[in-house]
Amino acid sequence: MLDKSVPYLNVLMKRKAGTPIPAYSLPEGFSIVHYRKGDEKDWARIEMSVLEFDSEEAALKKFREQILWAEKEVERRTLFLLSPEGKKIGTSMIWWEYSGVRRDPWISWVSIMPEYQGKGLSKALISYLINMAVEIEGDRDFYLHTQTWSHRAIKLYEKFGFEITEEPNLFKYKNDEYEEARAVLEKIYSHYPKDRR
Repeated sequence: MLDKSVPYLNVLMKRKAGTPIPAYSLPEGFSIVHYRKGDEKDWARIEMSVLEFDSEEAALKKFREQILWAEKEVERRTLFLLSPEGKKIGTSMIWWEYSGVRRDPWISWVSIMPEYQGKGLSKALISYLINMAVEIEGDRDFYLHTQTWSHRAIKLYEKFGFEITEEPNLFKYKNDEYEEARAVLEKIYSHYPKDRR
């Protein structure tokens, strides 16, 4: 869940090629499936539930206009987490973006509905996603964009070898908030319980 009580600052993270991928299993009854035509409504519902969008309509518009143009790639690169009842409760994708002429793989839209958070589902979903990303893209450097509002997620990404990077001009981000974001995160993490730091 986004913590909008702290300043919003962009955070860019990088996982270096060759970094081991921790293995996490899903709790019994949960499963992971690939996107199928029509699943964009579930994607919008999940992303709205974690406050990435103000409405399902806004989320659906984003998906249809900026992601669905490459439907075969969406099917290949987008995952859904299913509850034991078969409800789509989480999502993630491995996409690509260009930094200048360089094409980089990016982890995107990792989200679990709030009522299912805290059960270890994100770890299993990210583990599956990174293994799939290596299969699709090869063992390369991977990037992701997040923000200080997602400070809990940043700690989770660190478990998978992602580190906050000051590398400039990645995709559409100047990364000129790096120092300020680091300072905000250090302050937040100083208040975390010791076992979560």
